Amino acid sequence: MASILDEYENSLSRSAVLQPGCPSVGIPHSGYVNAQLEKEVPIFTKQRIDFTPTERITSLVVSSNQLCMSLGKDTLLRIDLGKANEPNHVELGRKDDAKVHKMFLDHTGCHLLIALSSTEVLYVNRNGQKVRPLARWKGQLVESVGWNKALGTESSTGPILVGTAQGQIFEAELSASEGGLFGPAPDLYFRPLYVLNEEGGPAPVCSLEAERGPDGRSFVIATTRQRLFQFIGRAAEGAEAQGFSGLFAAYTDHPPPFREFPSNLGYSELAFYTPKLRSAPRAFAWMMGDGVLYGALDCGRPDSLLSEERVWEYPEGVGPGASPPLAIVLTQFHFLLLLADRVEAVCTLTGQVVLRDHFLEKFGPLKHMVKDSSTGQLWAYTERAVFRYHVQREARDVWRTYLDMNRFDLAKEYCRERPDCLDTVLSREADFCFRQRRYLESARCYALTQSYFEEIALKFLEARQEEALVEFLQRKLASLKPAERTQATLLTTWLTELYLSRLGALQGDPEALTLYRETKECFRAFLSSPRHKEWLFASRASIHELLASHGDTEHMVYFAVIMQDYERVVAYHCQHEAYEEALAVLARHRDPQLFYKFSPILIRQIPRQLVDAWMELGSRLDARQLIPALVNYSQGGEVQQVSQAIRYMEFCVNVLGETEQAIHNYLLSLYARGRPDSLLAYLEQAGASPHRVHYDLKYALRLCAEHGHHRACVHVYKVLELYEEAVDLALQVDVDLAKQCADLPEEDEELRKKLWLKIARHVVQEEEDVQTAMACLASCPLLKIEDVLPFFPDFVTIDHFKEAICSSLKAYNHHIQELQREMEEATASAQRIRRDLQELRGRYGTVEPQDKCATCDFPLLNRPFYLFLCGHMFHADCLLQAVRPGLPAYKQARLEELQRKLGAAPPPAKGSARAKEAEGGAATGGPSREQLKADLDELVAAECVYCGELMIRSIDRPFIDPQRYEEEQLSWL
Repeated sequence: MASILDEYENSLSRSAVLQPGCPSVGIPHSGYVNAQLEKEVPIFTKQRIDFTPTERITSLVVSSNQLCMSLGKDTLLRIDLGKANEPNHVELGRKDDAKVHKMFLDHTGCHLLIALSSTEVLYVNRNGQKVRPLARWKGQLVESVGWNKALGTESSTGPILVGTAQGQIFEAELSASEGGLFGPAPDLYFRPLYVLNEEGGPAPVCSLEAERGPDGRSFVIATTRQRLFQFIGRAAEGAEAQGFSGLFAAYTDHPPPFREFPSNLGYSELAFYTPKLRSAPRAFAWMMGDGVLYGALDCGRPDSLLSEERVWEYPEGVGPGASPPLAIVLTQFHFLLLLADRVEAVCTLTGQVVLRDHFLEKFGPLKHMVKDSSTGQLWAYTERAVFRYHVQREARDVWRTYLDMNRFDLAKEYCRERPDCLDTVLSREADFCFRQRRYLESARCYALTQSYFEEIALKFLEARQEEALVEFLQRKLASLKPAERTQATLLTTWLTELYLSRLGALQGDPEALTLYRETKECFRAFLSSPRHKEWLFASRASIHELLASHGDTEHMVYFAVIMQDYERVVAYHCQHEAYEEALAVLARHRDPQLFYKFSPILIRQIPRQLVDAWMELGSRLDARQLIPALVNYSQGGEVQQVSQAIRYMEFCVNVLGETEQAIHNYLLSLYARGRPDSLLAYLEQAGASPHRVHYDLKYALRLCAEHGHHRACVHVYKVLELYEEAVDLALQVDVDLAKQCADLPEEDEELRKKLWLKIARHVVQEEEDVQTAMACLASCPLLKIEDVLPFFPDFVTIDHFKEAICSSLKAYNHHIQELQREMEEATASAQRIRRDLQELRGRYGTVEPQDKCATCDFPLLNRPFYLFLCGHMFHADCLLQAVRPGLPAYKQARLEELQRKLGAAPPPAKGSARAKEAEGGAATGGPSREQLKADLDELVAAECVYCGELMIRSIDRPFIDPQRYEEEQLSWL
């Protein structure tokens, strides 16, 4: 007996063990070791169930992991395969000789129909123990049932189809509810729909399958011994409860389409393959007299559901005359035929027998074979044994079959998880496409294989298929890993060379203009491909060399733009004197570094446009790095050159608010050289505070002095607060300007007077103008006539100073009167103070016995105390504690020192001894006790702690010490 394992081992021996790489060009290659690491298990594995029936098995059905078998004529055994150790026996309660003809179990495993040879039908629900006869079904020998997979539930079957031995198709519905003695019967209705006929009249309905397609259409396939009928239709809207009556009513006037075969087994059986539970079936297999009709089910076809039909003849030794098949089940790629002594599995792709499994005679002849669509397990049984087939990895070798059939798409689909097999399929597909002259498809497939790189490249070169070679190289490039930089460089340069050679060959041919444009677009797509961007960037130097060697400046610029190598693009335009295009590239990509590099070149050619571009970028440019370009440009000294530099510097200062000293210094230099009228305006706008100006004052002073701008120098002197130098220089320019400078030191009257004296001396000695000198004397109130008289020559008469002398005398007289008035006011104030002091010596306060301390609230007379004029009274120690926290640190130290000295001083003596002690203490140089107490009183009792400044200063102190806040907070909880 040949097994699928043997076939697989033979296929392994025919395949290559290792496909080596291609070290000569460095293209990565990883071969596959196609070795069998562990023993392959067969696709179909048989297992005998450890079960010995008490009576012979007459029928067996399985669905949704629920197994039901009839034993003898009166016992039903139900087993939930998930709980196989809890079988359930149900007695049918038959007293007659009726036998079980067939059993039918729905897709949910809940509804079981038992057809008896006496034309009776019994119903058993999975959740019940009661066997209920179907009265409406009596008189019909049921041969097949078409379950409703769309509407069937655990409690109801929904509308179902029933085929009988008399050729009739009925519609029925069953309910699992039990309503008591007079409750409803399980068979809700049972009505005829259609009769199937063959040439001799009505024929038994051997199989019934009812399905609903994804588009809402319903279809029914029914078979007799020789015919297969199709009923196709769409249910009316909202008429699901009407069942199949509308579908069959459409075939009242004309028969449904059918397939017929002449040979006859006396019966037939239909099997469906459904990939998933509750999904539409994909394939069918009909076991009839001539063989097995196999094909696909296409619910979208309007005329027939059956497609790709093919009749597989029975294997040798199987057929109506020899050993007729008893049952058929369909898997994804095989159908299994049940014979009396064996099971044969036939591949639906090739028709070859892949399994021939014989059974021992001791188990008896095989009766039937069924499939559990929910688990995919196959069940076969004899009267004394039950067998189960497991299907494992059925599709593992299907790819080889599809490969032999040149159905490469399906072959790749079924070996997607096996790289070695997938490589074999791709290689075969590539060779096939190459022989068919489909070179582009062949190149795409070759790029995915592990074939020799040189061999494939030479094949396309020998065939002169450069386009396919380019496709092959591009796909190989896309499959490289990031670490394979050498291989990427090789492929990118080769592709670039191929494209450039082809463009060069097509460029001069007017008849190939269209092809040239297409090739150009392909080349640009290659250069700009995001998939190749990393490799192209790594190989950009070699690609630029290739482009330059071919003289293709257009694509050289294009590639530089794609690689964001704008420096190369700008340099190219500058070399070809296309300065405006270079500036356009700079302005478009706004790279500050490129502006810094190329501005010295561009500013000599297109200064205005370049400055406009600078101003458009604004703060993105660092103006300090553009100063060298401006300096080189403005060295010529032409008005236009200086004006453009000034325009940009003014933009930086006035619009961008630049504060860099270098920028302001350079603007000053430009003003000093080319626009002196704007220099003073700029300096005045900058302000007169030396800490707020942004230019270098010393540099500005030297610059203005070198170019002879005296007014600007005077302004800088003023900012530097060098007022004497400012006045000296201003006197050379304008006396009024000197007067302005002289008034600037407002807080220093002596300096102001000195500056005005300089102005007066200049006016008298240099200009010899007495009237102007007198006007100058009137302008400054600090100057007097006696200050300026030494500057006048001896021959000047007193008539020139008469008015000034009179004014000066009047001012002196007025000042003397003011002093007398202030002296009188001071004398009166002193007399008032003396009177108040005399009154204070006689003031006193009365202390009553019940008076208490304002701090501790204890009687005041118990201890030494203080009495203040405001009325507050304090014990001496209480006042000391209250005053101490508010005193400054130095006063607290003084207080502690006084307390210490007072404690160390001897107690006072009686009588005249006190005076002697006081005199003795004074004689020794140390303070007496009375002096210490007086100092202490002056420090502590200078003012009331509640009414004086101490209380005012403590207004911002918290009521609770921050260090004790948490402790105080916890005490309140």
